[in-house]
Amino acid sequence: MSKRPRPVEVALFDYGAGNLHSLAKGLEAGGARVTVTTRWAEALAREALVLPGVGSFGAAVKALAGAEAQVREALEAGLPCLGICLGMQLLFETSEESDGAGIGLIPGQVRRIRARTVPQMGWNDVEPVVEAEPGAGGSDEPLFRHLAGMTAYYANSFVCEPVDEAHTIAWSTYGHDRFAAAVRRERCWGVQFHPEKSSAPGLRLLENFLDEVERS
Repeated sequence: MSKRPRPVEVALFDYGAGNLHSLAKGLEAGGARVTVTTRWAEALAREALVLPGVGSFGAAVKALAGAEAQVREALEAGLPCLGICLGMQLLFETSEESDGAGIGLIPGQVRRIRARTVPQMGWNDVEPVVEAEPGAGGSDEPLFRHLAGMTAYYANSFVCEPVDEAHTIAWSTYGHDRFAAAVRRERCWGVQFHPEKSSAPGLRLLENFLDEVERS
């Protein structure tokens, strides 16, 4: 359990599909007070927003309908956000999975994995773009601090393609398909894997995110 002076107030948005229990517990272990909500006004009023990795792009878009600009403006104004799996995909403009528009914070699209076996289910290496100085451990990217040689749990059929690869802060490879494992724009991060299912390294990543929320 993190020893923070006070809990970080985090909104965990519920698209109406899947069990959010393990993610909420992971955030609480990192020092957050979690509010699960289906109301965007309530979600955007917290110190940080987490978009979980449960459900389909189509279902998430329906939950977003009418609030796209409001959410995008809040993120552009500096509200810290972590998108996980589907939540990362929702940060983009469109998806091959279904019709509808995402938040559009990061220009690009979501496409189907180019591999013989889909979905990708299981553990895979995560390779941060910016490595730490020798002996420091982990990456100089705040989300991957103290996470040298991270392996994470994936459960996905689709991956993100940013228009500008400068938004990509980590890569993974599945079969012959190299894709963005994590992205960032300002105070908003997305990870294609599930940190809440990735053992101690995943919990460390969630704590790193909360550390960044405190710094902001």
